[in-house]
Amino acid sequence: MKLLIGNDDGIFAPGVRALANTLAADHDVTVVCPDRERSATGHGLTIHQPIRAEKVTSLFKENVEAWACSGTPSDCIKLALGALLDSPPDFVLSGINQGSNLGTDVLYSGTVSAAMEGVIEGITSIAISIASFTDQQFQPAAHFAQKFLNHLIIHPLPQPMLLNVNVPALPVDQIRGVAITRQGIRRYHDIFAKRIDPRGKTYYWLAGEVMEDLEDQLVSSADSLILTDVQAMGQNLIAITPLQYNLTANSRLNALTDWLLPLSQGKSLL
Repeated sequence: MKLLIGNDDGIFAPGVRALANTLAADHDVTVVCPDRERSATGHGLTIHQPIRAEKVTSLFKENVEAWACSGTPSDCIKLALGALLDSPPDFVLSGINQGSNLGTDVLYSGTVSAAMEGVIEGITSIAISIASFTDQQFQPAAHFAQKFLNHLIIHPLPQPMLLNVNVPALPVDQIRGVAITRQGIRRYHDIFAKRIDPRGKTYYWLAGEVMEDLEDQLVSSADSLILTDVQAMGQNLIAITPLQYNLTANSRLNALTDWLLPLSQGKSLL
């Protein structure tokens, strides 16, 4: 299989090296990553300046073709699909990210956005993260990605989608299993620390801690029986969450149509 791998931690991150080198044992792997860390950039694209890409040697196994890109995580995948690869890959992968991508965090995640670029182009994609910002043990997640990819090859999905995978930062014997999950909701207590730089100018540093993990009030009673990704992490399970780029709140369409009716019956809408 032909694989395209990106990330948001940058080309020098140990997570992408573990993932690419593990998968290169069985697959044709190309890596295109930002030339520096670009975490929490969401789905940003570079449109006001050129994007540069340079081949990278010695970081990966010899059979891995690697590029360092000046752009965002999404830029990297778009550039690879549109210019660097001679044919489309069978799968796009992003990671292994240092730190989980759970709940509403996926809206900000460069890791998830890079994988979403693959889905936009009709390619099944996987974003994979470990649930720790300090633990550097990426190999268990890399081995799981290898097994998971083989399962997808043998049992292909009915249509392309993004599978967001979060792996507990635990020894393999302490991981209790795998669960298909739904996206949870996380609320943060944001703190903007006000500081003064050496030249006496004020700047702000965003910090924050999770205050609570919330239940989605619009979720159906049937879906509520399915664990959220956050809950799965709390139970030491690998969480696999299917995501989509269509953000339409389908369950609210009919209610909003009725809500708008009085306005549409007016003499003039504009």
